[in-house]
Amino acid sequence: MNGAPTSAQARPAPRGGEAVLGSGPSNGLTGYFITGTDTEIGKTTITAGLVHLFQSRGRRVAPIKSLAAGTEADGLNEDVARLHGAQTLGLTPAQVCPLVLREPCAPHIAARLEGRDIDAAQLLAAIRATAARGDMALVEGVGGFRVPLVPGFDTADLATQLALPVVLVVGLRLGCINHALLTAEAIRARGLRLAAWVANTADPSMPHVADNLAALADGLAAPCWGHVPRLSDPSPAAVAAHLKVSE
Repeated sequence: MNGAPTSAQARPAPRGGEAVLGSGPSNGLTGYFITGTDTEIGKTTITAGLVHLFQSRGRRVAPIKSLAAGTEADGLNEDVARLHGAQTLGLTPAQVCPLVLREPCAPHIAARLEGRDIDAAQLLAAIRATAARGDMALVEGVGGFRVPLVPGFDTADLATQLALPVVLVVGLRLGCINHALLTAEAIRARGLRLAAWVANTADPSMPHVADNLAALADGLAAPCWGHVPRLSDPSPAAVAAHLKVSE
């Protein structure tokens, strides 16, 4: 996506007011924004599992990776391929992810290395266009909740503009309680609803898992949609088997 965003394009939406569970009050979107406590903690794996689960309930789910950084030698991105393979709407990879950057690093750095500009308004328009093809959108952010995209606009601002309730993927590893509580605080500070959280095993050798889960449940004060263990084959169906979602 070329063309530098204007200050108006990059300006976050006004904060305040709570999003209605499962919908975006300002733009008619229905679904969830999926974020995580960090990068590489399984957001896409969980998102694909949620796609499978909601599709099994008859929903027409549009999975959207807002943008991706890092491609294989063939130019493909693994996360985009996973979400594309999970959906049944017949979306193209470009509809699933409107912007793919080559370098596996923060998007604003990856874009600069390619001599490209991320246009925030164009990105939002592409996300909304894909979301309109289904009756429910699952929009996955990139990295954690506050990853810079362009000066003055980060993934938290993206979530605020979309005004969807948020699902937080917590990567279970040392430090996850602090990361999760800080992320939840940032979500709520923007007037967004923390709809639910999912625990995903990032470190299988992590001790005291039950104690950590109890602390997360107490601190996050939101429904837990499941605890996903380390799976040898983390297919959407296998992940969905560990999710318990009540809309």
